[in-house]
Amino acid sequence: MAVFYYLLKRAASLFLVLVGLAILIFVIARIVPGDPARIALGPLASAEQVAQMREQMGLDLPFHTQLWNYLVGLTHGDFGKSLLTSRPVSADIMQALPATLELVLFTIVIQIVLSIPLGVLAAIYRDTWVDNVSRIISLIGVVTPGFVLAIILQLMASYVFTFFPVTGRLDGGLDFSADVTGLLLIDSVLAGRPDVFGDAFMHLILPATALAAAGIGQVMRITRSSMIELSGRDFVEASRAYGVPERVVTFKYMLRLACVAPLTILGLEFASLIGNAFIVEFVFSWPGIASYGVRTILQKDLNAVIGVVLVSGLFFVIANLVIDILLGILDPRHRLREGASK
Repeated sequence: MAVFYYLLKRAASLFLVLVGLAILIFVIARIVPGDPARIALGPLASAEQVAQMREQMGLDLPFHTQLWNYLVGLTHGDFGKSLLTSRPVSADIMQALPATLELVLFTIVIQIVLSIPLGVLAAIYRDTWVDNVSRIISLIGVVTPGFVLAIILQLMASYVFTFFPVTGRLDGGLDFSADVTGLLLIDSVLAGRPDVFGDAFMHLILPATALAAAGIGQVMRITRSSMIELSGRDFVEASRAYGVPERVVTFKYMLRLACVAPLTILGLEFASLIGNAFIVEFVFSWPGIASYGVRTILQKDLNAVIGVVLVSGLFFVIANLVIDILLGILDPRHRLREGASK
């Protein structure tokens, strides 16, 4: 029961954060210089046409009325109409989000599979050539910008590893529509299309690698530091003294606690990549929500900009809640410490 109240309290506080974000981004969008109606119609539109467009967009209403109407619309999933596509913003987001979500999920899988094992190996073989190589890999991943790595990978795929596709999500010759989840890998399995699965998987490798590099370096360093710090704890020394096998001490006792910090980083990395993947998406012509967001910003499409920011904020909220739950499972003291601090 205590866990239920804890999760309820966390969900309520995160909901208030999301409402505050909605109000804040709405206010910022309204005070930014420029008339959205004029931008939508172009410089040749007459004053009467601009006034009519402002009325259609609700910009002629008092500010507090605009804000209230917008918040009420959000409760129904209504983000307004996009000036860029002349479609409901919610429809545009639902069309673009699965591509970014699939890319980010694949990126997180790569980071988990590579960074945590490499960080553990670096800690086990501390100050050896294994540790030195892992440090070099970590440093390269952290200091190399994602768009630079994306361009390098694209050039390598064009001239050396030509079996890797360099643009899009799927080969244009394949007739397939992801109608169930919007994720090509999952929908292709559900539809029994291994050809689509293989092609979608190959399209994911390069952009996901470009996005994963920085996170791999960060999580590797944190995992290594956590493992080294835990190796000197009393319970670890006691386990070894009682004759517990080293692999059990390392992978059952130490790794569980050492994963607390990397898990936090991976959760926040997932949320941030939803909105920060736009450069890699542009390089690989990936039709995701990040690249859609950049186009709407350039066109000052306020409704679409607010919608993209709120969706990104929603993923931050969800990621924080999931991280709290997982940290409570891995380390129950986390929940107790947070409750005591309040």
